[in-house]
Amino acid sequence: MDQSIKFDLDLIKRYDKSGPRYTSYPTALELHEGFGELQYHQHIVKSNAAGGPLSLYFHIPFCDTVCFYCACNKIVTKNRVHAVPYLENLCKEIAMQGVLFDKHRTVNQLHWGGGTPTFLSYEQMKQLMETTRQHFNLLDDDSGEYSIEVDPRETNDLTIAQLRELGFNRISLGLQDFDPEVQKAVNRLQSQEQTFAVLEAARKEGFRSTNIDLIYGLPLQTEQTFARTLDEVLAYAPDRFSIFNYAHMPSRFKTQRQINEVDLPTPAVKLEILQMVGKKLTDAGYVFIGMDHFAKPDDELAVAQRQGKLYRNFQGYSTHSDCDLVGLGVTAIGRVGDAYVQNFKELDQYDAAISQGRLPVFRGVELDADDKLRRGVITQLICHFDLSFHKIEREFNIVFADYFATEMENLHIMQDDGLLSLTANGIKVKPAGRLLIRNICMVFDKYLAQQQQQFSKVI
Repeated sequence: MDQSIKFDLDLIKRYDKSGPRYTSYPTALELHEGFGELQYHQHIVKSNAAGGPLSLYFHIPFCDTVCFYCACNKIVTKNRVHAVPYLENLCKEIAMQGVLFDKHRTVNQLHWGGGTPTFLSYEQMKQLMETTRQHFNLLDDDSGEYSIEVDPRETNDLTIAQLRELGFNRISLGLQDFDPEVQKAVNRLQSQEQTFAVLEAARKEGFRSTNIDLIYGLPLQTEQTFARTLDEVLAYAPDRFSIFNYAHMPSRFKTQRQINEVDLPTPAVKLEILQMVGKKLTDAGYVFIGMDHFAKPDDELAVAQRQGKLYRNFQGYSTHSDCDLVGLGVTAIGRVGDAYVQNFKELDQYDAAISQGRLPVFRGVELDADDKLRRGVITQLICHFDLSFHKIEREFNIVFADYFATEMENLHIMQDDGLLSLTANGIKVKPAGRLLIRNICMVFDKYLAQQQQQFSKVI
């Protein structure tokens, strides 16, 4: 499989509009409060009947300090006592959820995100993992994909050893940028020493995959300053990079209002940074997985993509398309059977539901036949840059060209622009179209017209 990319400035300028990141289809905007605990129970019954492994996501919302760019659901506090009642509730939710799922279903994937999961003490993290093991069938042979997001400022050698002891074998380090002026502008002061000490400790303890998170488009960034950060990280050769486009949406995310908008790089500068990133990483031997993600060729994501087994869910790219996803904690989103479900976003509502012995289901959506068809198309495109009409026709009992007649007209325009090639057999995304894969997926999104203004820019 060709996993290369081509930077076409003219194409990017013409196609740079707002659109979803497609961690799900339909997107989370389609979740509604008419879907509640009863509907969730019904889908769990269907899920158990179908069987298969599970994926668990835990949301730990606490952060010691606020990063101004952050769009996550978080609680900023230096008082560690605030985590105690939340952890108690989370353990109660684990018990309530666990009893609903067949105990024979192994947990092949587990992820702690946030916030800052290492805000918890070792004893609290141990309690959380032990509670999970009591109510779900965790693997004991280190064969699962058990990952955690860490802030190097909240982590040291001992923490890394403890996380490995608890069963984690993949780790993602938040960084964003090393430039001191950029760090001041976004209120995230983090040294190279802190960051690389954690990375090296993770390798020493046998973590099988290391990821570094960076963001381009932050205030005061230039191509030159971001190149320095990238060079410094490349010297330590993490297995993966997640390099996100900063989406400045202060009307939706209050903390972003503390960013001085005049300091934000222009669209032209952002494009220069993106082009530099693509060249540096591919020159260093990394392959473009898609949607801001790069990995070494032997990384399991890159291998899964070449084998046609890559998947995408609420945590990003994954090798576990066969897993139903159970979301645990405030604001967590899951996918069980043919439904997406989300917990309450506010801590007091989450607490009230748990204290009443109810699952904290806030909203959800059940996918209809058209949703599942379009999800299948979008997933294939965003994961593999390739779509077989015959495979979709066989799985969903349609004639692709007839069902998607309107969409095919738009695809022909994209073919003329050099984003993709169309044949009688399917769609192949060209290297120039891979950075614009969101645009290609958007062609198949029937909900997009009424939502588009709520999404970030593609580039």
